[in-house]
Amino acid sequence: MARSSREGGGRPAKAKAAKAGEKPGAKTTDKADEPRSSLFVGSTEKAFQVLHAFDGPQRHMTLADIARAADLDRSATQRLVYTLETLGYLKRIEGTRNYGLTSKVLQFSHSYLKANDLIDRASPYLLEISRNLGETTNLHELDGHEVVFVARFPGAHLINIDIVIGSRLPTFFTASGTAILSALPEEERLALLERTPLAPLTPFTVTDPKALFERVRVAAQRGYAVVMNETVMGDISVAAPIIDEHGRAVAAINISVPTTRWTRERAEAELAQHVHVAATSISKSKFNRYAA
Repeated sequence: MARSSREGGGRPAKAKAAKAGEKPGAKTTDKADEPRSSLFVGSTEKAFQVLHAFDGPQRHMTLADIARAADLDRSATQRLVYTLETLGYLKRIEGTRNYGLTSKVLQFSHSYLKANDLIDRASPYLLEISRNLGETTNLHELDGHEVVFVARFPGAHLINIDIVIGSRLPTFFTASGTAILSALPEEERLALLERTPLAPLTPFTVTDPKALFERVRVAAQRGYAVVMNETVMGDISVAAPIIDEHGRAVAAINISVPTTRWTRERAEAELAQHVHVAATSISKSKFNRYAA
């Protein structure tokens, strides 16, 4: 069986590495270049830079590694690492000079998930789909130019478990992202595309801006989106947007199936209705979107 999708639960294909700060094929818009208010606390930003240094593939890093990944000088890094270690967010790996994250960082995620009413409303529908079809379902929210996994129900055929709550994917490369974009204003889509690194994740990743916008247009007409083999080989994902009372997409649900058992045509024919009905029901339950 082929690996399941990173969009739906598998291991992502490796993209070509870009230089730090660069976004291939896209215009870089860095908030660091924008004027900042006098209320902005730079030391807090640096502390998060240290924590985000662990976003990469290295689980454990030395001070020098952290300084390099966080783009900070060694002295500042040493003080910040010591502070975060004292507060319990970093730990020294016994017998080494390395540091790693602690489970305390999960406290922020737990607090967010517990307070997210959309997850509460959507989960019963996703669970029902997963149980009835035996396939993986997910709830994604938009965050900048990426979609974030905020709820996930693995199917019976899932093999790879790399994807967890909090995982991210480029919005334009995913079915959920495309579905969300289909219910956003044109100018907002353009702004998100400018921030998106158009480096392909697989040989089938669509990176042409015109083709990406055409896919969004089609999704807007149909009410759902289908993406195949673009985040990882062997995946077909079908998604529909969750719409608020203002007609704006706030999230999307998807069903992910492997190409070993499904074709694109079959997935679209059989799964589009499931995601559309569920998304509409969630929109009505959460936002009273379709009430008479």
